[in-house]
Parts: sequence; C-alpha cells; structure tokens
Amino acid sequence: MESFSTLIRTASHEQHVEAETSTFMSDLLGGRLGVDAYARYTEQLWFVYEALETGTEQLASDPVAGPFIHPELFRLASLERDLAHLRGPDWRSGVSALPATRAYADRVRECARDWPAGYVAHHYTRYLGDLSGGQIIRDKAEKTWGFTRKGDGVRFYVFEEIANPAAFKRGYRELLDGVRADDLEKQRIVAECKKAFALNTAVFRALGEEFPLSA
Repeated sequence: MESFSTLIRTASHEQHVEAETSTFMSDLLGGRLGVDAYARYTEQLWFVYEALETGTEQLASDPVAGPFIHPELFRLASLERDLAHLRGPDWRSGVSALPATRAYADRVRECARDWPAGYVAHHYTRYLGDLSGGQIIRDKAEKTWGFTRKGDGVRFYVFEEIANPAAFKRGYRELLDGVRADDLEKQRIVAECKKAFALNTAVFRALGEEFPLSA
C-alpha cells in the first residue's frame, strides 16, 4: 500500500511542476529580471510565512499539526533580515501584499485556526519545497545579484539549524506517514496540498504581470 507521503507527493506533482516552471520563476532564475523583482518576491514570502508561523504556539499542542512544528524550520526572522538588506531598515513601511498573496496568507491562517490537518498541507508544500528547490534559487540569486554566499539577501534559503536536510526530509515524510487522520481526511489534506500549490502559482502569475519582460 502506498504511503501517505508518497500519495501526497504524486498527487500534487502536476501543480508542483506548474509552480516551479512559472514564467516569473523562469525569468527570475534565468537572470532576466532585476534584483527588484527578487525583492518583491521576498516581500510576498514574508506575508505567507507570517501567516504560517504566527499561530504555531497553539498548533504545537494539536495532535495532528503539533508534530510538524519544528522551530528550526521557521523562516520569518531570516526573511526580515533579507528584507532589511534588500529594502533598507524601514522595509516594513514599504512592503505590500499582492491580492493573490493576501488570498494565500488568509487561507493558511484559516487552516491554522480551524483545520490543523489542512495547515499540515501548507506546511508541507512550503517548508519541504524550501529545503529542496529553494537551494537552486539561493545559488542563482548569489550568482546573479552578488549576494554573499548564504548571507543577507538569501538567508531565507539557509536552514542553519538543519545540519542534514536529507535526513530531516526523511523524518518529515515519516511524520506524514504517521499523520493521525482517516482516509477521507487524508484525501482532504491532499486536496489542500493542491490548493496550496495553486495559491502559490497565482502569486507567481501576479508577480509575472508586475514584472513583464519587455518584448
């Protein structure tokens, strides 16, 4: 029988590819956009992670979501250092969420508040993605815009407290396999995973509209 972590990965594969190959991401990673586009993307991440990490104290005691709350994953402080580097010390007064970002953050917050199993779907799509594909973005950003290796500007992608990402991801998949949910609830979690990727893709689409490549 297929494990839940495999089910979740295969079921969301299509959406995952769509998010990764969005025009905005392709242009950003291809070095065709300026550092301003990268900074704007980092701003959007801040709103999403603020939603992901704000209610974690309550979620830590939840039987379903609790095991997934690992402080070593938290990204908010790193994002704030990156934004201070990219936008200056007064970055907070200048950041704004795109409507697509607001919809994404609102959904994360709603799950965190009302449906911890749904929160797990968002947790999975974000953090495991950052641990994996995020490293490609960091490498490109360092080369393209000259950030210090693993320094300010790319700290979001540096998990200093996770010495062995491969082992961590293995442990994370084991947590997914042991998630306390019946089959119907698992199907709902998978559906929420797909929704998370769709919400993420909508943010990329909006960023692509804001930073079109001049023809």
